[in-house]
Amino acid sequence: MRFKIIIIVLVTISLSCCIALYGQDTFSICAVDTVTGEVGSAGASCISGSIILSDVHPGWGVVHTQAYYNSTNQNYARNLMNQHYSPQQIIDSLINHDAQNNPLIRQYGIVDLFNNGRSAAYTGSNCQNYKNHITGKTYSIQGNILLGQKVLDSMEARFLNTPGTLAEKLMAALQGAKIIGADTRCTQYNKSSISAFIRVAKPWDTLGTYYLNLNVNNTPTNKDPIDSLQVLFNQWLTGFKVVSTKIPSVIMLYQNYPNPFNAMTNVKFQMSNARTAKITVYDILGKEVTTIVNEKLAPGTYGVRWNASEFPSGVYYLRMEVFEPTGRIKLFSDSKKLMLIK
Repeated sequence: MRFKIIIIVLVTISLSCCIALYGQDTFSICAVDTVTGEVGSAGASCISGSIILSDVHPGWGVVHTQAYYNSTNQNYARNLMNQHYSPQQIIDSLINHDAQNNPLIRQYGIVDLFNNGRSAAYTGSNCQNYKNHITGKTYSIQGNILLGQKVLDSMEARFLNTPGTLAEKLMAALQGAKIIGADTRCTQYNKSSISAFIRVAKPWDTLGTYYLNLNVNNTPTNKDPIDSLQVLFNQWLTGFKVVSTKIPSVIMLYQNYPNPFNAMTNVKFQMSNARTAKITVYDILGKEVTTIVNEKLAPGTYGVRWNASEFPSGVYYLRMEVFEPTGRIKLFSDSKKLMLIK
């Protein structure tokens, strides 16, 4: 009798480990921007490492495989997306070729850029309640073990009503799900989830190297990962960074990229000596609208991102000025033409 009890306990422990490892029950969104060609992915879960479900294909689309995540199913879906099967075709094939012959426990969300956007989703009847999905032409939102439909509805409303880039819309969608117990397993921790992530790929990115790739793999009990992710996102959004410490021979302002751009663009410049650099944006009438750099910098190459989501579409001019240490004598001035299209 004692032997049998030990076996039962061991089996129970083993099953619990498997559920913890493969459950991957979560809420997530995958989406594309048919104007910029960006594809993106965001989500969260009351387990560590929810980013495992995200499969981003630059220049084409995104696959989310969640609810009892299975790497064989994920790889199968990846291969079909690489062959440019439609989202619905991929889901139909996943259901018919489930690695464990148990598609009713799975949940999928798939979207691509073809023909101005296609999406499809699937929620198996044996996924844990509450479960559902929402699709639009350029997005798919899905989740299970949810507090209710309001989690998905809030994500969709934030995504659709937030102006700006795909990255900003995805981050807003996650904020829409920052509800205590959004993943009901996290109700006891008084937060929405344990891990969260966001990814956006430009058309020229390669697999694994993305324009935006932020991940909060785990959080303390008293911290919501969506808040932690927002901090990282804000830092990325206004990022000012040293691209290279190699001393350039001349001062230079590079053309912004992308250009034309939709709400956000990158500005690169270089300093040959320690001087004060000022980079200002002007509208077509010559009116100063914002200053994105104004500080003394060491020699090197720098990058800064301008978030123009609050400005109207149109032509702008980027002007870089460099002054000698007293700030009275201008040593350099150059301008670049920018085109903001929304």
